[in-house]
Amino acid sequence: MTCRTRVIIMGAAGRDFHNFNMVFRDDENYEVVAFTATQIPNIEHRIYPPELAGPLYPHGIPIYPEEHLAQLVSELHADQVIFAYSDVSHEYVMHKASLVLALGADFRLLGPNATMLRSVRPVVAVGAVRTGSGKSQTTRRVCEILRQLGWRIVVVRHPMPYGDLARQAVQRFADFADLDRHQCTIEEREEYEPHLERGTVVYAGVDYAAILRQAEQEADIIVWDGGNNDWPFFRPDLSIVVTDPHRAGHELSYYPGETNLRMADVVIINKIDTADLAQTARVRANIELLAPRAIVIDAASPIYVADPSAIRGKRALVVEDGPTLTHGEMSYGAGVVAARRFGAAELVDPRPYAVGSIAETFRKYPHMGPLLPAMGYGEQQIKDLEATINATPCDVVIAATPVNLCRVLQHVRHPMQRVYYELQEIGRPTLLDVLRTRFARP
Repeated sequence: MTCRTRVIIMGAAGRDFHNFNMVFRDDENYEVVAFTATQIPNIEHRIYPPELAGPLYPHGIPIYPEEHLAQLVSELHADQVIFAYSDVSHEYVMHKASLVLALGADFRLLGPNATMLRSVRPVVAVGAVRTGSGKSQTTRRVCEILRQLGWRIVVVRHPMPYGDLARQAVQRFADFADLDRHQCTIEEREEYEPHLERGTVVYAGVDYAAILRQAEQEADIIVWDGGNNDWPFFRPDLSIVVTDPHRAGHELSYYPGETNLRMADVVIINKIDTADLAQTARVRANIELLAPRAIVIDAASPIYVADPSAIRGKRALVVEDGPTLTHGEMSYGAGVVAARRFGAAELVDPRPYAVGSIAETFRKYPHMGPLLPAMGYGEQQIKDLEATINATPCDVVIAATPVNLCRVLQHVRHPMQRVYYELQEIGRPTLLDVLRTRFARP
């Protein structure tokens, strides 16, 4: 106990906590002296609570902003720094490594063997090479097929614990009332609501060993719904990875998306209906290079709205999925595609009207065009989002987020059209072909 290796874990309120639980929590050879937090607003200056940290950490573990990393390594005499978040370039990771190494500490990446849990149930995992590639609609399609094949399923979602960590250790969502009971953010609702609308139970939280044991009690097959471009917390029996030809080449240059691709059993090339043919060919060549044994499925994510005439000829404010635009680095999403396809006269730029944390998001991510990211990581940010929408002079709001914003933003003064999108396989093989082969009823 007197010679414990002192560790700092760099994270974003997800993979970092899981890696701690799996590798460090009960190991007396290590002392985790701090977490750092980035990517997600307002997740620093908290404590990883003693109820989750275990008996070696009776006071919990402090969480600091990542910008204090160099100071923390020096002041806390860290021996090792563990990098534990996702959807960043390889260059970004090595800049962080160079900083840590220059301070004298080791820089580590923990791999799947150390961090994946084994289930007594079959696991189908859906991941991606980048945020915004189309995991959500792929997961919904997988769930639909497995139900058709007669299996009981539950979805376990990559963590999004932005509130009280101890209370969020194990979360089960069976209906919309559970979203209110757990005080879910917009980002959480975006991931959970579409499953709940289809009657699928969703688990999430912080302690994924406990989550897995509970989920196994009510499912024949567990579907892992990945976050960002992280690899699964559960060892998959079938790994499905989604690629995005709108960002061709990113499958080779982003961490840990390349890892996902190399481990894939099935690779989906999504959005080929809207992508450049040369870019699609580039993705296909990179799949052949890194995952030559994987089954490749071509797919699109067609979009539709309830009333296209409500968009035609109108000044439209487009609200897109937040993470896809921010650390996903897309400059547009399904909402812009819908606005153009259904004849909007103009895309109204919300940036002059942005307030509070939304204005700060635009300053932090200047690559975004005339659209509004659906940021809602807390109560105040949700209020800022609603105020920005109301202040923007437009005829219609095109809401291209998976969540029904009308349930969350109850005082929007503009009419709203919601954009829907689902996965559509093109040609053969299809996901049905693959899943029926792997999980046929005896």
